Amino acid sequence: MIHPSRISRFALVGVLIAALYVLLYLAFLHIGMPQGRANAIAFAVAVSVQYAGQARFTFDRQLADPAQMLRFGVMTGCGFATSALVTGLIAPTLALDNWIAAVAVTLILPVQNFTLMALWVFSNPAT
Repeated sequence: MIHPSRISRFALVGVLIAALYVLLYLAFLHIGMPQGRANAIAFAVAVSVQYAGQARFTFDRQLADPAQMLRFGVMTGCGFATSALVTGLIAPTLALDNWIAAVAVTLILPVQNFTLMALWVFSNPAT
């Protein structure tokens, strides 16, 4: 059974990570960093902090677990694939506005990520 407190912790980490990404991205742009580099660095930092937050705070797992880190990386790639599928194929095929596609991604990815984290990424404690 999934405990409501786990979902609350997952959501809290997610909101904080989203805010961290936005703040870093805008800060990097403000100091004159090119957009591509600002996005890549902000994203990499946010994903790293997300791993730590979700592992320790949400799922009470050790951080130094290479297999778990790999699963988290695969999960992140799945999230990118889902967002690309929704924004690049499904929305255009259905003639949906970009904002609808973006909202769909923000609703789908948390459910997808929580499911993958609970059932696969953090399913076993580090040994």
